[in-house]
Amino acid sequence: MPLIIILAECGLELIPKKIRNHSAVKRNISGKNYFSQLLDNSLHHSAMNNLKNKEKRGRPGITHVCMLNALGSALNKSGGLRLLIHTLHNKIFEINTDIRMARNFNRFKGLIAKLLIDGNISVDGLPLISHIEGNLSELIKTFENPHVSIFSSKGKLIKNYQELYNDVTSLTNVVTNVAILGGFQRGGFSKEILALSNNVVSISKYKLDAWVVVNKIINFYEIVHGIF
Repeated sequence: MPLIIILAECGLELIPKKIRNHSAVKRNISGKNYFSQLLDNSLHHSAMNNLKNKEKRGRPGITHVCMLNALGSALNKSGGLRLLIHTLHNKIFEINTDIRMARNFNRFKGLIAKLLIDGNISVDGLPLISHIEGNLSELIKTFENPHVSIFSSKGKLIKNYQELYNDVTSLTNVVTNVAILGGFQRGGFSKEILALSNNVVSISKYKLDAWVVVNKIINFYEIVHGIF
């Protein structure tokens, strides 16, 4: 039974035109470097003050660390992981889980900026990151008998991995496990994301960083399925 992880509402976008003339943007942007085209809160904070949902935007570092953790896991090396990225602007991308993701942050930012400009990333005809048409609701309907869990600090507290996965494993009609977690810094999920499932759960009494949640979700899954 595969595990599909969806990083939802990630703060990945090109610098909006409305703030490109701001001094905080102009001092860093360069037409020669893809990475400088990506909105980054750490560089463009003062320029983002009037942007809608500014607390969720310009946070590529969150997605970067989450992806490194997921792609480096035993679950992924065993072939049991599918990883998708959903942005605040409702773009969906699937990651080729065989790729070695850039460790350097600027290289990662450049890759994402190029992805947002070109739509897909391929090397020698091999797709590394592919754009998926439609929205998350439509995508989930394409999964075979999915069990969808939304991970949120406001959800029902799950105290151990048996409670999270053993009950699902016992459901014979479930073919695909889908874990949705936020790729943003502050705030909660939009109504559109929460409408994807009634199963909203929390795995800690504390608010955890997204990459910690990724690790725990994967570790729990590996234990239940004997992947080491």
